[in-house]
Amino acid sequence: MANSLKKLAGQTAIYGLSSIIGRFLNYLLVPLYTYKITAASGGYGVVTNIYAYTAFLLVMLTFGMETTFFYFANREDVDADKAFSTAASAVGVVSLLFLCACLTFLQPIANALGYAAHPEYLGMMAAVVALDAFQAILFALLRHQNRAIKFVTLKLSFIFANIGLNLFIFLLAPTLYVRCPQLMGWYNPDYQVGYIFVVNLICTGAVTFGFIPELKKLRFGIDGKLLKQMLSYTWPLLLFGIIGILNQVADKICYKFIVPGQEGEVQLGIYGACVKIAMIIAIFTQAFRYAYEPFVFGGQRDKNSPEMQAVVMKYFVMTTLLAFLLVMMYIDILKYIISDAYWEGLKVVPIVMMAEIFMGIYFNLSFWYKLNKQTWWGAIFSAIGCAALLTINFIFVPKYGYVACAWGGFAGYFICMMLSYIVGQIKAPVPYKILPLLGYFALALGLYFFAGLICPESIVWRLVLNTGLVLVYVVVMCYCERELVGKITSAVLRKLPGHYSAKK
Repeated sequence: MANSLKKLAGQTAIYGLSSIIGRFLNYLLVPLYTYKITAASGGYGVVTNIYAYTAFLLVMLTFGMETTFFYFANREDVDADKAFSTAASAVGVVSLLFLCACLTFLQPIANALGYAAHPEYLGMMAAVVALDAFQAILFALLRHQNRAIKFVTLKLSFIFANIGLNLFIFLLAPTLYVRCPQLMGWYNPDYQVGYIFVVNLICTGAVTFGFIPELKKLRFGIDGKLLKQMLSYTWPLLLFGIIGILNQVADKICYKFIVPGQEGEVQLGIYGACVKIAMIIAIFTQAFRYAYEPFVFGGQRDKNSPEMQAVVMKYFVMTTLLAFLLVMMYIDILKYIISDAYWEGLKVVPIVMMAEIFMGIYFNLSFWYKLNKQTWWGAIFSAIGCAALLTINFIFVPKYGYVACAWGGFAGYFICMMLSYIVGQIKAPVPYKILPLLGYFALALGLYFFAGLICPESIVWRLVLNTGLVLVYVVVMCYCERELVGKITSAVLRKLPGHYSAKK
């Protein structure tokens, strides 16, 4: 088990590095957008709304084929190359048909969604999501082959290009437009939101060229018999994915219909900007998922799998709660990520972060039905959670605004998490250590509420107090996990030059 955990930690570190660096660099775009696009204009609300649609459509177009590919590629009776070719070709065909349909009926779709004046926004993002869906299977192949370096390289290439072009559009282009108008005939200073989608399309398209060697594997085409088996496995995952992503984006999609007009766009922009601060948990969960999913499917015959899942769950909870404390204890600094015009929405940050932790736990709890071909359970749990989220949104958003969106996500993921745990312990028990997990939750939330109760007026003293509280959590965590800390310390010491010289 120790070697398996070490391998998982190493893979998570590599994927985590790309996710953390990538998301951190993308955070540079948040102040850029919020300082350049005023809250009152509602422009950032448009960005939040359209990206919510693209996240939903990406799940539709991949229809669970990432997880399905991992499952079949690790089966002894299936050729991994054929599994990849079948999955990638199927997703590619569906994505192409989707893009053609969107471009054909672009104006009616734009009218229905409230973007009649700018249908090109939707056209560009339809192309982006089609490319992203196809690339998702290509990235899954890299994960299956443990080619984390290429995975990270391509992800970071997209991010650096995206940031570079955005900086040019928002910072340099306006100056060039004034000083060298003859060179900037293509630039429109009033088209800021549109350029965000233009840049995304350019960068997403460029990444595809990095997959030329992997695209050669498509020569195997679609294996009809294998495709039927894959579709049989994946359709519950599609339902699970649709409902799961709705738990993340339904509030941002529905908000414009619940609170129509300019007011809705303004509020959605404030909510969307503040949610970005809470995304540190999503960064870790994504990195963890990239490493853990192929890890579990690759070792599904391991007799220690339930014990392994229990240990990993504990470390996941410990780490994400530490991240929660770090964000909340230093919110006085982190809030400058966004313009002060958006600060009124900071009250949703702790709620959204806790919802993201529940989502991560739910992901950990999902393997019992994935490994046992009972993926329809995921669809049931997510449907119930999504129903709770939508109910809270439609009842309370008109009165409480975007705060109700945050509580809706909290309730939805909490319900999914609890249902998956209860049914999972009946169907495929895993020996989770519940008391330690609850203890870490109690400690983290206790420290957070204590900080809010004391809360010195001086920002300096507030940060000093909060730093002390974070250290309390770390010390307690290290004491409770002293066996693991001792092993890590010993491993580090063995690598020091003095250790070897003393040994000699």
